[in-house]
Amino acid sequence: MLDLNKLVSERTASLKPSGIRKFFDILDEMKDVISLTVGQPDFVTPWHIREAGIRSLEEGKTYYTSNAGLSEVRDEIANYQKRRFGLEYNPKDEIVVTVGGSEAIDIALRAIINPDDEIIIPEPSFVCYAPLAELASGVAIRLPLREEDDFKLTPELLKSVITPKTKVLILPFPNNPTGAVMEKEDLEKIAEIIRETNIIIISDEIYAELTYNTTHCSISSLDGMRERTIVVNGFSKAYAMTGWRLGYTLAPPILTKQMVKIHQYCIMCAPITSQYAALCALRDGDEDIEYMKMHYDSRRRLILKGLKDIGIDCFVPGGAFYVFPNISKFGMSSEQFCERLLNETHTAIVPGTAFGNCGEGFARISYAYSLDHIEKALENISKFVKSLKHE
Repeated sequence: MLDLNKLVSERTASLKPSGIRKFFDILDEMKDVISLTVGQPDFVTPWHIREAGIRSLEEGKTYYTSNAGLSEVRDEIANYQKRRFGLEYNPKDEIVVTVGGSEAIDIALRAIINPDDEIIIPEPSFVCYAPLAELASGVAIRLPLREEDDFKLTPELLKSVITPKTKVLILPFPNNPTGAVMEKEDLEKIAEIIRETNIIIISDEIYAELTYNTTHCSISSLDGMRERTIVVNGFSKAYAMTGWRLGYTLAPPILTKQMVKIHQYCIMCAPITSQYAALCALRDGDEDIEYMKMHYDSRRRLILKGLKDIGIDCFVPGGAFYVFPNISKFGMSSEQFCERLLNETHTAIVPGTAFGNCGEGFARISYAYSLDHIEKALENISKFVKSLKHE
């Protein structure tokens, strides 16, 4: 009898399911839940961006584009990156339009990883890095970051895990789930180390537009770093375009050529409708970004004050739309805390361990929700914490 279990790829079978998805499965079975779990803007994609996508359909633009993406879109990505972040990339051979930032990370890793190459992954961080590294036949080296360092990657921590097998450093800032940012002076210290190696950086800058009290700096802009960096960005977070599934890479021609090969065989090209919508976003979306960022900042300040009033310690995030409060003093694991909060108050947040083992003792709370939604959740968290004092 056919045993499909024996035919499944061993590498794929060994991957653990996302800790976030596991928690969401519990949510699916409950009603009336106040959820602060999803890393997705609650804003609808701005109308003029949606309209551009609709117009492209009405005009019959439903064909394949070039593998790397519409030339107009790559031109505008180049213009946008230069205008906003001071990065200069040639749209002809240094930019690839991808199906979301996740595909961009995937093809970046597959383009440069050989079997047993080591990929340094600072954690807590986005759940896809380690699985994608392992699917590319690499070895994920998980590097725990520390709350006392503001969850930044320090030179000392980086040096402690570099070996002759190190091929890639993933730089996930602004960070999901902590909201930590790396400012220029922080990046200079990391660049000083990397310049003495053959390590390539994959800089995930999907939250670059969402920084508070500082301006985002890309490590690619520093001396000697452009030629050894693949920048990943996209439209999901900055423009509330998660479902449009569009991202891009910025990299030297040699690396871009290899990424395009992978992209053309597994994807062909990113959806043309999404590309026309993105073209509008790049040209006319700056005000949309600032409007949404203003609201995220208000929510950030509300949730930080609310947690402080409840008596929960929380690192002050400088970017993205998450807080990562320390819940270790309640004497239970992150998963236990979040499951009890959910079961007893119908309020959902994500256990910190979903983002790496070093997330134990923390939880991720997304503030990509309305003020009313956040206020109700804080009220429920407060009731839950007070109930714990009577146990």
